[in-house]
Amino acid sequence: MTLGSKIAWDDTVLPFQLDRADIRGRVVRLDGALDRILSQRAYPAPVETLVAEAVLLTAMIGQTIKEQWKFSLQIRGDGPVRLIATDYFGPEAPGGPARIRAYASFAEDRVDPDAPGFAQIGAGYFAILLDQGAGTAPYQGITPIAGSSLSDCAETYFAQSEQLPTRFAVTFGKVQEPRGAPSWRGGGVMLQHMPKASPFVANAGGTGDGGLLAPGDILDGDASDNWNRVNILLNTVEELELVGPTVQPTDLLVRLFHDEAPRVFDPQPVRFGCTCSEHKVRTSLSIYSAKDIATMTTDEGTVTADCQFCGAHYVLDPATVGFEAVDAAGGSGVAG
Repeated sequence: MTLGSKIAWDDTVLPFQLDRADIRGRVVRLDGALDRILSQRAYPAPVETLVAEAVLLTAMIGQTIKEQWKFSLQIRGDGPVRLIATDYFGPEAPGGPARIRAYASFAEDRVDPDAPGFAQIGAGYFAILLDQGAGTAPYQGITPIAGSSLSDCAETYFAQSEQLPTRFAVTFGKVQEPRGAPSWRGGGVMLQHMPKASPFVANAGGTGDGGLLAPGDILDGDASDNWNRVNILLNTVEELELVGPTVQPTDLLVRLFHDEAPRVFDPQPVRFGCTCSEHKVRTSLSIYSAKDIATMTTDEGTVTADCQFCGAHYVLDPATVGFEAVDAAGGSGVAG
């Protein structure tokens, strides 16, 4: 593969459809965006892997949202890893890149660096949120933490909440090219059966954890045969094919699904992007009284705020924030 073709597929999501199986999907390749997200904070290795997987899932699921919409994942648990949050912002204009960001909150003294990350989430929930913009009510869907990975949680969500059989295959890790520094790369494939859920599952239990629905509970007949066949084909994928960069996504689809008549659509570029600003910090502080602001003021006489997503550091004059502010706004924001 030439360097040019490699760069062309980095940080993209490629939507596709398998016409003979009535299945749609996405292939994701993230390098610079994933590396930027994971470089924002010094995460323990188990937390890094969870954030990387969540980012790949978010890019594949979020690819379908419209311009200026926002898609988010939130994974909350009662274990050492308390929260994983991701945001995917639709393009600001036709043909523009989507933006993605993520962070994790964890109890540093409780995280076991040698144990798998997923087990350290504990009991909790996996939530999908969709914000369509001003004047609309955000959508939120929640399922319990289930399975043995975040991909399992996402598959359970779509089976249980949307009754859409869905499958994810993802991989990620640090790579080092000749004369280059180590950096993160990730890739994945998402499969989803077109909406034709069988009505008999509507009020029945499933075969998943705790009686939750699993993808195989939803389909029957030819649809079930198609789903099983395509999943067997996806089982043959190799990690190096998923993560790239030497195998193009289009070549991967032909290798895996050539008998299923794969058809690709325009790829969606993805970039790291954060929406934090000094104005938003001031807005979030506008509900507090001067007395409350005083409790937030540092020994240096300032109010500070840090963005968990991008590392930006804001320093504000306490007299200019809160609903009792008396002075003109003053402050600074420094990107991390």
